[in-house]
Formats: sequence, C-alpha cells, structure tokens
Amino acid sequence: MAAAPSINLAGLTPSARAIRLLVGLALVSLMIGALAPGAWTVAPAAGGALMLLVLLDGFLAGGLVAFDVVAPADGEVGEPLPIRIEARLARDGGWTRPSAALATDVRLADGGRVDIALDPAGEGHWRGTGTPSPARRGTGQIARGWLRWQGPLGLAHRQVARTIAADVRVWPNLAPARGKALQIFLRDAGFGRIARAIRGDGSEFEALTEYQPGMDRRRIDWKSSARHARLTAREYEIERNNQIVFAFDCGQAMCEPIGGLARIDRAVTAALTTAWVALKAEDRVALFGFAARPLVMSPFVTSPHQFRRLAEAAAALDYRHEDANFTLAMATLATRLQRRSLIVVFADFTDPTGAELMIEMCARLVERHRVLFVVMRDEDLDQLAGADVATPGDVARAVVAQGLIRQRALVLTRLRQAGIRVVEAPWETIGTRLLETYLAIKREGSIG
Repeated sequence: MAAAPSINLAGLTPSARAIRLLVGLALVSLMIGALAPGAWTVAPAAGGALMLLVLLDGFLAGGLVAFDVVAPADGEVGEPLPIRIEARLARDGGWTRPSAALATDVRLADGGRVDIALDPAGEGHWRGTGTPSPARRGTGQIARGWLRWQGPLGLAHRQVARTIAADVRVWPNLAPARGKALQIFLRDAGFGRIARAIRGDGSEFEALTEYQPGMDRRRIDWKSSARHARLTAREYEIERNNQIVFAFDCGQAMCEPIGGLARIDRAVTAALTTAWVALKAEDRVALFGFAARPLVMSPFVTSPHQFRRLAEAAAALDYRHEDANFTLAMATLATRLQRRSLIVVFADFTDPTGAELMIEMCARLVERHRVLFVVMRDEDLDQLAGADVATPGDVARAVVAQGLIRQRALVLTRLRQAGIRVVEAPWETIGTRLLETYLAIKREGSIG
C-alpha cells in the first residue's frame, strides 16, 4: 500500500538549535539592557538576523518531490511488520538525514507511533524501514505519516504530513507451523500415508506379520503362531480421521498479557501448530471460541491445503473483557458434535465460582468425548511467592500469591480426577507440550 504521490507544501519550523540561540540572545539582551541601556537596539537586530537565517535555512532545505509509505497488507501477531518509507527531496547537499513518523492503530505498534530514520539511496533519494511488532490480531490502520528534514545551517526544519489510511490485517502467529524444526519433525514422525502402520502403536488392527526380535512380545498372536508353526505378531494402525476441536476462552482472563502478548494469542499459536500436525495425520480439525456466549464455530477442516480456513477462524476470535460462560459454551459445543472427539480447551480461571462451573462442564464432556485442558503457568505468581520478604507489603503479596497457587493446583487436580488430561507449562513451551500430548493420545487410540 502506498501513499498518493501528490506533493503538499512543506511547512517550516525552527529547529532546537535555533530556539537555543534565540534564548541565548534573549539573555544577552537582558544583560546589555542592564549594563548599556543605550545599546538596546543590538538585541532586536540580532533577533531579526536570526529569523532571517532561519527563513534562509528553510529555503535552502528545498522541497519534497515524493513521499511514499509501503506497508504489507498482512502481518502476524508478535512478528516484525516491515513498513518501508521512500522519499525524494528536491535538494540534497548531504547536510540532512530525513526522519519519518507514522501514526498507527495500537494493534500495530506500541503507543500507536512508529519512528523511522531514513538512509541515502541515491541522488536525492532516501529510504528507511520500521519493524513494529503487532500486539493484537485484527485489522489495524496506518493513519498518517510525517516526514521532516533540515537545512544546511541546522536552524530550520521542513515538514510534510500525509494521510495514509492503509489497512493491515494482523493474523495469528503461524511461524511455529512454518518452522523448519516442525517440518523435520513431521518428516521423521512418518505421519499420514507414508507410515499407515506403526508397530506397537495405535488400536486399529492392520495385519499379521512375522515376529522379529525387538518387537513387543504382547503383540504375538499365539493362535496364528500355532497354526503356522512360527511366531506371528499383530500390527496396529494409528487411528486417522479423528475429530479434534480447539475451544478457546476469549474472556477477560485469557486477554491478560503473558510474555508481551495476550494469553489468547499464545494459545492460538500453539493450537494452530498442533492443528497443522493433526491435518498431516489425516485428522479433522475445527475451532470454537466463546466468552459470555459462543463466538466462533468453524466447520471441520480435513486436509492441509484448507489450513488457511482455520487461520481465518482463529483471526476472528475477538478479545472480550467479560467473564466466560462455560456452562453455555460447553453445552453448545456438545450439541454440535455428533461423534466422539478430542476437545482441547484453552482457558484460565481467577475466581472459585467460575472454576467450579468449568470443572462441572468439562466433567460432563468426558462422558462422551476425550478432553484435554491447556493452561499456561502464571510466572508472575511464582515470582511473587518466591520473592524476598523485606516489608509487610512483601509478606502480604507473597501470602496472596501462595494462596492463588494452591487454589490453582487444587482446580487442576480436580480436573485430573474427573478424567481430564491437563497440560500446564510456561508459555514458551506450551506449544511443544500440547503437540507431544496430542501425539501421545493419538497413539493410545482413545479418541475415536
């Protein structure tokens, strides 16, 4: 996206150097007025000369020929967003280095401002790139841009403001799903059509084969071995075509930041990484988002080339500053699932009442489905609980933090007792832990 190439008249403003000189002249004028009242005309003359130098410097700075802002139409939350500035000045004597500033949506840059220094790129041409990191998903706008350069004396600045109005769509972070490490993992794991049968894993009977040293002896089929007068073993196939639903709590607790991004964004990245592996393993994947009411329910995606549909559904998960209604959300999800599925719930909890309802509804889902509960460890609580105690305030904070940690541990224990598998890890490793747990559940053959 680029700004219109039409040229506006550049405004002229005095520089910081000119203002300092003017203040110095004012002080000198006071001293002259006190010591030699008859020489008072020197001060106005010096001030007028300074003003003329400022105007002359602004004239020598020259005008603007072109000012373009080039921004990508799409970006990813938490990843650098390259925004390029290109400018061409009518005069370029090597005395100036233009700088630019952009006013953006707070989704795109912290504080809604991006400052960019420009470097020379040929005669009269200047170019620079800013790399803000979007903090939230959604569509943000680059509203306006300013370009400023100074004259050869450093006494005046010329400045131009432009309306940009360029929209940038911020998508979930898919960097882990595209990462080289994950691609190597998929290749070595042998999922999909290449390795339909994995010895010793899975639950669907595939075929009988001759027993080889190193196989699990529990796989030996003794009846078949007796008939053929040699040891034969059963091979099992990992289940495919399972239904996996990633359910996201989009309420207030999940909108709190962790590691510089909202918890919901960390959860979306982990879920999409695991979803990519699940599609490669020929499973079916859908996304479900809820807060005070259900927000998003995507159809099931069945192949990797439809992965973008999941990314679009994840981008539609909005940030809601309200408590999640687990009763309504889980009841709605249960009525939409016609067969046994793996339900991966990303949520957090702050009050005992909400936690009780969450446990009750997840326990009901276990009666028909396999439920996996994913929660990110609260490192702030750990730091407060383990901090050095020096004042009564430190004691109070440590006691409250320890109480919340115990309450959190109790809720997770009750979830496990209800038959729900729990994944708790720091946000840096939550994606890896989720992927490992999904693969373990898949090998157990307990989804379908």
